[in-house]
Amino acid sequence: MKKAVVVGAGLGGLSAAITLASKGWDVTVAEKNSHSGGKLMPVMLGSYQFDFGPNTITMPQVFEQVFRHARKKMEDFLEMVKLEQHTVNYFPDGTRFFLSSDKEAMKRQLKDLDPKGHKNYGRFLEEISRLYRLSEAHFFPRMFKSVMDYASPSLSYAFMRVRPLETMDHFFRKYFGNEQVIQAFNRYATYIGSSPYQSPATFAMIAYLELVQGVYYVKGGNTKIAESFYKIAQEMGVQFIMNTKVQELQVSNKRINTVLLENGQELTADEVILNADLLKAFPELVAESDRPHFTDKKRNGYAPSISAFVITAGAEGKFDQLGHHNVFFSNDYRSEFDELFKRQAYSSDPTIYISNSAYTDPSQAPDGSNLFILVNAPPLTEDGRLQVSPQSYKAIIYKKLEDHGLSLTGRIREERIFTPLDIQDTFGAYRGALYGISANKKWDAFMRPSNFPADIQNLSFAGGSTHPGGGSPMVTISGMNVAEEIARRSK
Repeated sequence: MKKAVVVGAGLGGLSAAITLASKGWDVTVAEKNSHSGGKLMPVMLGSYQFDFGPNTITMPQVFEQVFRHARKKMEDFLEMVKLEQHTVNYFPDGTRFFLSSDKEAMKRQLKDLDPKGHKNYGRFLEEISRLYRLSEAHFFPRMFKSVMDYASPSLSYAFMRVRPLETMDHFFRKYFGNEQVIQAFNRYATYIGSSPYQSPATFAMIAYLELVQGVYYVKGGNTKIAESFYKIAQEMGVQFIMNTKVQELQVSNKRINTVLLENGQELTADEVILNADLLKAFPELVAESDRPHFTDKKRNGYAPSISAFVITAGAEGKFDQLGHHNVFFSNDYRSEFDELFKRQAYSSDPTIYISNSAYTDPSQAPDGSNLFILVNAPPLTEDGRLQVSPQSYKAIIYKKLEDHGLSLTGRIREERIFTPLDIQDTFGAYRGALYGISANKKWDAFMRPSNFPADIQNLSFAGGSTHPGGGSPMVTISGMNVAEEIARRSK
């Protein structure tokens, strides 16, 4: 029986483990934390429950595919609730703009708010659908094993049809005229940790996921996805070593011969899958002499994505103005991204996202509201410093919410702050970046590090810093893709 070791029990590692186990492999997963799912981490504060992330679930068919590998039905494990009107966007002048997968509901709003957008909305949906279909056919299932893969004629043809040289902001302005509407759509760039004024229009396909396929929530918390994967993986015979960090991947003759754990345990395997932040884990676990094609200098050349400043706040009572997903926008979105990416500084006027999942699922906060408050943050400095005082920045966030009419004064019963330092330490994220590599540079947006390193024959990568990219569906796809390829080449 072939043996595999998976380093990391994130969604990519879990989907890889389940896929290989379904093909008869003996799989062991080593995870440094006590929970599975990586950033899909449950946070409990008193009676308040939070999903650390992701709060927005799209592409349920991807997760369903993992269950099919295990010969299980997703509905036996998860209750996916579709949120028709899923996000409320608030602007400083009091305007509200609701995002929905109901086409007619969107057009009714746009009729008064954005006549140009109302006229173009059908064409806009057609174009983002086209971008998604091309990506689904040519990019999601593809793994890049050598430079020659990038030269594929079919890939080149598809690449030039997904607007790689246009920015997301420029793309949205073709269809919409109202600055607030454009701002709401530009926020999709943050889903890949990037700026709408730099990242390619290709990623406007994210709008397709929310406005056509729809946004979902898992009853009982989105973390149920990871918990279910963990459960069925165990049922399939996958062994988990939790609360144990991998110390080193020892290489001999261009193959990993030993996976050394910090407790001194040694694991051997035919194949090793690294489901961890590639920019941090690969250099830490493999000696530089064994990875000449991925030196520390090359790693340092990648621009990390944005990070996050998060407050989990358990509040008394309900907030009538809040929906499930809520965004309170800044006065000047472009300046906000200039601060984040050009100055590597915290915005003085941040856009604030709030997930209030108790709006849909009261069991998450029986005593009130579970407010997951997130503000985009720059990654840590190159020498690992945090550029802000957490308590001072929390005060700025609460003051801005109060200016929007959302006062939390006297209502918070439980509270915890997570900074990019916490994200780095908890999830092994390079400089605390949430999505690995930024998509602001055209090359980095499409030519992410290969799933299969050039220097080590039995090592592969799954997760957000390799193909097909960040986000819970993409990392799940990466795990399945890698496992399928490993199984093929091992026959």
